[in-house]
Amino acid sequence: MREPALVTRRPGVDLREGVGTACGTFGELLQGALPDGAAFLVTFPITRGTRAWFRYDRDGPLSVFPSHKTKSLRVARAMLDAQGAGGGSLVLDSSLAVGKGLSSSSADLVATVRAVGAVLGMDTGPAAVEGWLRPIEPTDGVMHPGIVVFEHRRVRLRASLGTLPPATVVAVDEGGHLDTVAFNQRPHHRTAAQKHEYEHLVRDLATAVDHGDLARVGAIATRSTVLNQRLVPKRNLDAMIRIRDEIGALGVVCAHSGTMLGLLLDAADPDHRHKLSAAAAACSRLPGTTTVFRSFTSPGSAHAL
Repeated sequence: MREPALVTRRPGVDLREGVGTACGTFGELLQGALPDGAAFLVTFPITRGTRAWFRYDRDGPLSVFPSHKTKSLRVARAMLDAQGAGGGSLVLDSSLAVGKGLSSSSADLVATVRAVGAVLGMDTGPAAVEGWLRPIEPTDGVMHPGIVVFEHRRVRLRASLGTLPPATVVAVDEGGHLDTVAFNQRPHHRTAAQKHEYEHLVRDLATAVDHGDLARVGAIATRSTVLNQRLVPKRNLDAMIRIRDEIGALGVVCAHSGTMLGLLLDAADPDHRHKLSAAAAACSRLPGTTTVFRSFTSPGSAHAL
């Protein structure tokens, strides 16, 4: 991500600068609803994300670049108003494709809150970030470090699961775009039996993450992908499951409210290079665009990319 050129400070003008970052996620390891009615997802952080720069100008207007990042403009405006107004320039640079299920909007918003908060001296801890994002839209849990169970419609943490060993995802983008806000406004009816299955999968996933068991994580992610077919079907799913079996991938991971479907590989596998090459070759023969993603594994900070 390239940092924009610095500006010359004008005498007598309160002009301060701050930077914030946030990672994206490759879809979700698991997404569904629980017996208590809570819609939830489990994040899968990746090394791609958003970096935000904010330059505060006490007497100036507020602007954002690119100009279509209106949600980030809204949250920056709310933060400035809470501190007595003012303006400035907000610049966002993201390596996340939009409308694909990579949490591009959530990463933009979290990076914005961190950049503006750094300038204004405001709390930018995960709970505070949730509070700023809650009025904007349903949001992924990328303000929290590691893998978390997150109630995306209520914008609140349900549980922190920890981190996993490094992993790679060889993904196919099936094309098009999906509006996450519109998706979350649709009714997603699930039976009591389905909700109890999701409850079991969450418990199983928590144990798998705690033990660093990527193979079990892959099996749970595959099951969640299959369950999601009735909501956002992926036309390549059967082919991806066959490729998983052929090359020995750990599982299939999807963007439940997006267009991405990927093969999960253990980056520490001695045969990783061969499996990565085989997965990329097989995926390139499917309809769509193939991309490789790497998991973000730092346990200490969700700020660093």
